Amino acid sequence: MKRIVREISKLGYQTVIKPLMFQREPDNVHRGLLKTAKRVQWLPGVRSLPKLWRHRSRLLHMEVFGRQFENPIGLSAGFDKAVELPKVMKHVGFGWMTGGSVTWGHYAGNEKPWFNRLPADKALVVHAGLPSEGTPVVSERVKGYNEKLFSNFPLVISVAKTNSAATATDESGVKDYCKSLGVFDKLGQVSVLEINISCPNAFGGEPFTTAERLEKLLTAVDELHLKKPVTIKMPIGLSLTAFDALLGVIVQHNVAGVAIGNLLKDRHKVALQSDLPTSVKGGLSGQPTKDISTELIRHTYRHYGRRLIIIGIGGVMSALDAYEKICAGASLVALITGLIYEGPQLVGEMNAGLEKLLRKDGFSTVLDAVGSGS
Repeated sequence: MKRIVREISKLGYQTVIKPLMFQREPDNVHRGLLKTAKRVQWLPGVRSLPKLWRHRSRLLHMEVFGRQFENPIGLSAGFDKAVELPKVMKHVGFGWMTGGSVTWGHYAGNEKPWFNRLPADKALVVHAGLPSEGTPVVSERVKGYNEKLFSNFPLVISVAKTNSAATATDESGVKDYCKSLGVFDKLGQVSVLEINISCPNAFGGEPFTTAERLEKLLTAVDELHLKKPVTIKMPIGLSLTAFDALLGVIVQHNVAGVAIGNLLKDRHKVALQSDLPTSVKGGLSGQPTKDISTELIRHTYRHYGRRLIIIGIGGVMSALDAYEKICAGASLVALITGLIYEGPQLVGEMNAGLEKLLRKDGFSTVLDAVGSGS
């Protein structure tokens, strides 16, 4: 029954909803989706409809970071920046989600447009600039959720530094991160903390994507004695030597994992079918980032698979894409752009597809497949 519902939903999305959405400006669509999702999760009866897309299987259940996950597919940071949608994301069938990135101070975001579509590439150009209501506001919202909501549905909070001139120095930036981390670490609703060092759209660039500066940040984070597991959101546009240098710093500190990775800043690293003028600002998400992130996952797993838990992000549009990242070494997989191009039923499709792929290859659990192709 659920398979039929997902197939009908996919057909409706591809033939009716998506063509209509793609006639509107992406920023307006994004705002509309957020408003609709917020209403749906509070309406009795209506809020249960997304459950028809879900797929559950014992093969997909897993324990990662000492937490229970119903499945490995999660929502990546960047969609629910204010952590307003955990109920609907759980209903849709995600096994976990990342809220944020959240910054200590309030910031309205870059000048719009924030988003541009590249349909021929199944990609987005993102130039949001870390908009945030601020940690004091968002943490109060998170605190208001019943902790039972996050049973088998862990909440990751992504923390970045406030996008302003006041936090552009290393010292001020480190303090900004640490204030937010300290607040979210105390919340029972939060399972994992993500440190976003790699947003390419922030004031002052990406200061903590060099080994020396990352060492300063993580030394300060160590001194917080955080109780939650910590992950680092990694850049994917660095040379392999520079990427390795960051990993070498990370494994010397109290960091449990890495999310690979963030938006691709350097467009010259991929061949795009779409015309993308230099006047269109922002980093790439979606299908063009898939191979780059998967190879970095494979590389990281080969060198640090016993030390770091890997979260795979970038170009996940199908169960096969997710499985490829899992076999490369990712224990968890996250997405946003795939939902926009494929539809909200994608999460259930991916989990059903993952189960088939695991059974086909003789794995008894999804964790048995992690790193099997590295």
